[in-house]
Amino acid sequence: MTPGEPPTESPALDATFRHPTRLTVAAFLSACDEAEFGTVRDYCQVSDSVLSKAASALEAVGYLDVRKGAVGSRFRTWLSLTPTGHEALARHLAALQDIASAARSAGARARREAAPPASPSPGV
Repeated sequence: MTPGEPPTESPALDATFRHPTRLTVAAFLSACDEAEFGTVRDYCQVSDSVLSKAASALEAVGYLDVRKGAVGSRFRTWLSLTPTGHEALARHLAALQDIASAARSAGARARREAAPPASPSPGV
């Protein structure tokens, strides 16, 4: 990569997390053992259908466990991030941080290079 050229996509980015709801679900679940479907839905501010699709996609790649059961006479669904999901999320977030850091460094370098040269002080 040459200076000023945008970076190519890092292979560490996980395509599964490109969908914002999937990333939000994984991030939320990374901080708890498991959460009830409705709690995750409410946090993500999505419909049951959107969360169900996101959960299915995460489950299909092994990042999410889905547990169903009854509480009294009501059926409930609980979601939890798998160890593989925790690792994938950590790698994805680290890759995003690397991209952001590299962009900030490149921007600072470009700003320094674009700055006019300092003029000599009068009387020197």
